[in-house]
Order: sequence, then C-alpha cells, then structure tokens
Amino acid sequence: MTPLPCACTIAGSDSGGGAGIQADLRTFSAIGVWGTTVITAITAQNPRGVLGVTLVPEEMVALQLDAVLDDFDIRAFKTGMLGTAGIIRAVDRHLPPRCPLVVDPVMVATSGSRLLDPGAEQELMVTLLSRATAVTPNIPEAVVLSGMSISSTSDMREAALRIMEFGPEYVIIKGGHLEGAEVTDLLVGPSSELCLTSPRYPHQVHGSGCCFSAAITAYMALGYTVPDSFRKAKEFIDVAIRDAVVSRSGRYSVNPSGV
Repeated sequence: MTPLPCACTIAGSDSGGGAGIQADLRTFSAIGVWGTTVITAITAQNPRGVLGVTLVPEEMVALQLDAVLDDFDIRAFKTGMLGTAGIIRAVDRHLPPRCPLVVDPVMVATSGSRLLDPGAEQELMVTLLSRATAVTPNIPEAVVLSGMSISSTSDMREAALRIMEFGPEYVIIKGGHLEGAEVTDLLVGPSSELCLTSPRYPHQVHGSGCCFSAAITAYMALGYTVPDSFRKAKEFIDVAIRDAVVSRSGRYSVNPSGV
C-alpha cells in the first residue's frame, strides 16, 4: 500500500477543537495528507476565549519532533503557536535543514489573549522567518512584523516586501481584518505576486487562520508550488468558513471538512 504524504504541525492544542492542532489535523485529513503533530502548549479554550495556557517543556517539544521525523517522511512542516523564544529555538534546532516550512506567526488569539511572549517576537523573526518557505500573517501580525500600519491592499504589499527582508521565500498576508464586502489575501514571492478575493461572510470565525495555513502546508506536502498551494487553500478556507460550526454561545468555528 502506498503511504499517504505526511505533513507536521507544530502548534498548541485547542480544547474547543476550532483552531490549533485540532483544526490543522482536520485540514490535513480533508486534503488527503497524513498529519503528525508536535504540541507546544495545552490551552483551555472555546470560541469565546482562552481560560488558561500551559506550555510544554522545550525538551518534550524537541522529543516529539525527533519522534515523528524518525519514522515519517514529512514533506512539509507548519508552525503555529510557539509561545516562547526557547520553544522557537528548540524547533529551529530540530527541524531538518532546507525543509518546506510554513510559519503562521500566531501572536494573539481572536479573543485577544496573547499566545506568544512579547520578548519572543524578535526570536521568531530572526530564527524562523529566515528559513521559512512561506510566512502567513494576518493583518495585526503583519503590522508587528513589518513595523507599519496596514489599511489597504497597497499597504499589504508594502508590508509583505518588508517582511521578505527577514528571509522567507514567500509572504502571504491574510486580509480578513480589513473592511469591505470581500476578503483579499495577498501572496508576494521572489518573482510573483497574486491577489485572491472571496466573499466576506457575516460572522467572525475562530480558527480560520490556522486552517488556511494548514491547507497551504498540506498542498505543499502533495507537491504543489507555493502559489498553487495558495490558490487551492483559498478555495478550501472559503468553504470551511462558509460551513462554520456554531457553538452554544453562538460563536463560529472553522469547519475544514472538505465537503
């Protein structure tokens, strides 16, 4: 039997299932990729907010990564919530050289809770962005990484160019935080630029950023180029947001079912 292509998500666990490791695994499975995991944090959360966070010790993060690398042919990696500078350095030390890597620079949850120590932001920029195949910030994250305000597509383009100075091959800025009837996401690469738009649905969706970056990772694991992975992931996340799951409180979580 031919084994499934493998991808690995290095991220936090979301007890509500709408983001983090849980959303990543659902996304990998829906796209046809075997998902492996390195859990960096355990969070007590639901779509309403984060009640608590416990970070996994750096040694255990490294051991998880060594374990999956030992027995799986992982074709693409994704990082999400990393939490601290120490965990970032541990991941950097144990990732294979020149591996396809999508960095989703998770800094603050949709509810407003911090998921990355402020002192770790510089470590993320210097250590992981320099080796990333693609980095996928939303607008608030792109503001931090670029050091500029963003209120338009042209601002997104300028911010992407600034972020590219840290060394990633591609920058994909998710434009959902800008106003408008449509959502525009922008890819900027070494010799290409691509804007994709989709309808804006009338609800905020927990986990959409995780799902989008996981879909890009999964398509890369299947052998697609970054621009083609971006195109296919945009189609995938549009359906996952359209078919979002509603919790008892009326909040929406992304639904990467692939149907």
